[in-house]
Amino acid sequence: MSRQVFCQYEQKETEGLDFVPWPGELGKRIYADIGKAGWAAWLAHQTMLINENRLSPLDPKHRAFLEDEMQKFLFAGGADKPAGYVPEPSDA
Repeated sequence: MSRQVFCQYEQKETEGLDFVPWPGELGKRIYADIGKAGWAAWLAHQTMLINENRLSPLDPKHRAFLEDEMQKFLFAGGADKPAGYVPEPSDA
């Protein structure tokens, strides 16, 4: 049986993550309070941030920015899209 958590992002009981996805206390908090769907939503948002802002995960300043955005996205009710971001038109 899968582990259940009350996801702070989705605000509902959902399937929890299988592993701690980030180092340190933030990773432990994410593991305890974020579900799989919430984490997947963050990964999609993170990818957009990296691409739109041309970030490098190897740069410590960029990693700090992404960590700050992760906390906003998962625990503070969302994070802003990058300036000038235009979503791709859907195929529907």
